[in-house]
Amino acid sequence: MSDRLAMQDPRTQYPRPPFPKQPQPEPGLAANMTPRPDHGEESYTGHSRLKGRRALITGGDSGIGRAVAIAYAREGADVAISYLPSEEADAKAVIALIEKAGVKALALPGDICDEAWNATMVARVTEAFGGLDILVVNAGHQQFREKVSEVTTEDFDATMKTNLYAMHWLCQAAEPHLQPGAAIITTASIQAYEPSDILLDYATTKAGIVAYTKALAKQMIEKGVRVNAVAPGPFWTVLQPSGGQPQDKVKQFGAHSAFGRPGQPVEIAPVYVLLASQEASFVTGEVWGVTGGAGIG
Repeated sequence: MSDRLAMQDPRTQYPRPPFPKQPQPEPGLAANMTPRPDHGEESYTGHSRLKGRRALITGGDSGIGRAVAIAYAREGADVAISYLPSEEADAKAVIALIEKAGVKALALPGDICDEAWNATMVARVTEAFGGLDILVVNAGHQQFREKVSEVTTEDFDATMKTNLYAMHWLCQAAEPHLQPGAAIITTASIQAYEPSDILLDYATTKAGIVAYTKALAKQMIEKGVRVNAVAPGPFWTVLQPSGGQPQDKVKQFGAHSAFGRPGQPVEIAPVYVLLASQEASFVTGEVWGVTGGAGIG
């Protein structure tokens, strides 16, 4: 594995734009991106911080979810990933990496916008792993629209169902299974604080995730379960070229960050590891920004 943690200039540690235009149909495949994102396949080294834990990660086939799945497996957790059936090619690669780490893997192809599927996922995880200790709500829907008049009811509904409804259904299904010491981690965004004009519905859901997380944290700490959110800035994931950004913005994606580049998924995975681990035993109701210098709030 490469030594990603060796001292080096973070501005040039990973590829900088311009990147080639690379349109993909939604939801897209990470394998078709140029440059290929670093999810930690060769660069993440674990330290047994999650040994024996059992995790469910939505959107675990690519992007941030994939990086978290790899990191959790290498930290010793059994890992289940959910994804759309059209993302099977990416998911197979992740499942192989989880198994290579010497832990249990569970593939859960399905649509989180189906309320019943969320309960089914939790049931399958608890049956396969004997319980559930870590829930990472990561899967998201993002499609840019230039004007408010272009955001159709179908658009708005798809974003709300994927980013908010599914989060609620999944947390609701998982709650009875989470024991003291367990953790829920949601995925917000800098868009909750600095919304882009072309991401009207997406930004709205991310602000909702922040509020939901803070409210749920107050409930869940009464049973010893911590709930936190991670708020990414510009990260090089398949969400961007598959309709999340116009192709002209894909070419310069991340150039506006303090680093002059987007983050790579492996660079945010350690935050999810920390929040899932007992090292974060006094952390709940927080939003951890990983924004490339932009900050949140």
